[in-house]
Amino acid sequence: MAFSDRLLDAWYRGHPALGLLGPLEWLYRRVAQRKRATFLAGQGNSYRPPVPLIVVGNITVGGTGKTPMILWLIEHCRARGLRVGVVSRGYGAKPPQLPWRVRAEQGAELAGDEPLLIVQRSGVPLMIDPDRSRAVKALLEQEELDLILSDDGLQHYRLGRDLELVLIDAARGLGNRRCLPAGPLREPPERLASVDAVLRNGADADSTEGFAFKLRPSVLVNLKSGERVGLEHFPPAQAVHAVAGIGNPQRFFRTLEALNWRPIPHPFADHAVYSPEALDFTPPLPLLMTEKDAVKCRAFAAADWWYLAVDADPSPAFVAWFDGQLARLLPNHF
Repeated sequence: MAFSDRLLDAWYRGHPALGLLGPLEWLYRRVAQRKRATFLAGQGNSYRPPVPLIVVGNITVGGTGKTPMILWLIEHCRARGLRVGVVSRGYGAKPPQLPWRVRAEQGAELAGDEPLLIVQRSGVPLMIDPDRSRAVKALLEQEELDLILSDDGLQHYRLGRDLELVLIDAARGLGNRRCLPAGPLREPPERLASVDAVLRNGADADSTEGFAFKLRPSVLVNLKSGERVGLEHFPPAQAVHAVAGIGNPQRFFRTLEALNWRPIPHPFADHAVYSPEALDFTPPLPLLMTEKDAVKCRAFAAADWWYLAVDADPSPAFVAWFDGQLARLLPNHF
């Protein structure tokens, strides 16, 4: 088990050694609280865009279903006649300059895996830059937009925002509720009281803790040919090699099991870089991966490599609430 996996296990299952990290956690909390207090006081260098900006982020380290939710928000806003853009840090991207406009034909090494996935799936105008304020300015210079979504960036207080949506994995919750490095939290748990909405990935129903949403498998896509087939393509009990380089690989493996397949799990680090050798598994079986992994593997994919596309499915109560927020932020459009 890799160190990162052992650390995640300790955060969510507990380990006595985490007590030794108390002083570092205290320092981290102080810095995080000071950054937010400076933002709330209107001090520091914070940029407020001329159009509404919605941050879609989390307070935990690890996957929470953020990319599928952003794709849902893009399509939902477009269906209401809104011109939408996205900004992202572009983790792992190495473009020749910043800010960088992500195009569907670019490689993941240039654009980053999650931004490239979003653009290839939706065609949305998307700009990457660790300085998200600079990304927003560059995007608005190129596009006339009604609304901007920030992919992550909840703690990026140099960027002003009109709405904060926070995603949490309902099964893992906040772990031990401690901040880095003693726990998985990027900000103290009381931060949730100040956000506009909490969405709990995998929850069965809305609750006082937040709105429910689920990730719904929709189709299998062949990496080499682009062929799209239904989930019945593989019969029940089909054995497959399952590859996941995401924040919570076990969620992907459980999804395959829920579809009545028998995955042989191959977890990789989040944002992993792949090679044909790294994915040369035995025995020879179909290989299934996430869409995020697929954008990095198409160039050397074999004929029996597939990715499972998933779509976010938020609760009706969230949809109604969000429509109300859009009407508030953009009254001239409704």
